[in-house]
Amino acid sequence: MLLKIENLDVFIGSTQILRNVSLGVNEGEIVCLLGRNGAGKSSIIKSTIGLYPSRSGKIIFKEKEITPLSPRKKVLSGIGYSPEDTRIFTELTVEENINLSTWVTGKGEHFDAEKIFTIFPAIQKFLDRKGLNLSGGEKKMVSIARALALNPSLLLLDEAFEGLAPLVVNHFIEALHRIRKLGVTILLAESNVRTASQVSERSYIVERGEMIFEGHPRQILENEKLLKLVGR
Repeated sequence: MLLKIENLDVFIGSTQILRNVSLGVNEGEIVCLLGRNGAGKSSIIKSTIGLYPSRSGKIIFKEKEITPLSPRKKVLSGIGYSPEDTRIFTELTVEENINLSTWVTGKGEHFDAEKIFTIFPAIQKFLDRKGLNLSGGEKKMVSIARALALNPSLLLLDEAFEGLAPLVVNHFIEALHRIRKLGVTILLAESNVRTASQVSERSYIVERGEMIFEGHPRQILENEKLLKLVGR
């Protein structure tokens, strides 16, 4: 198992946002975290990468506990992260945004263009464009590409499909399958179970900071009670 989370409890101030969360992601999988907005999906992603510290529980990556490590050390251990709001630097070009990863790791001065263009061919057309002038879909592409430039074993994606037109969603679904073919495991926070069913063989439902279901997304689509929990 590439990633294992055991009995994770996370608080923001005095408010508990994750309760006894446990999950596993096998190497080569795409696993989805499903649930309504505010259910705790993004909190699990942020806790995994180290943006939210845990009060108790363990995060194990490649059979080593990484719970107390800083986000930078987790990135250097092989975890890439693309946040929901993309965090693109608006005054930098697309090429500069992606190259930030190689500067952080010190592994080179330029990202692996062949790999990135294989996953997102469209990026070649706007490499010189500043982040300020990108559409929402283009920003998400660049954010994922920047995470992939780290050559991660595990990619954490927070609402990668949120706000995208249906045609663009289809392109992103194809991109995720290409990413997996390159040997990258994916943990994805997603709100739409129908989209999840096209990318993932296994999903968890998160409700009020707790795990309440594990199984194939099709099981959710066929169960009215589970569908109500994820909101669509």
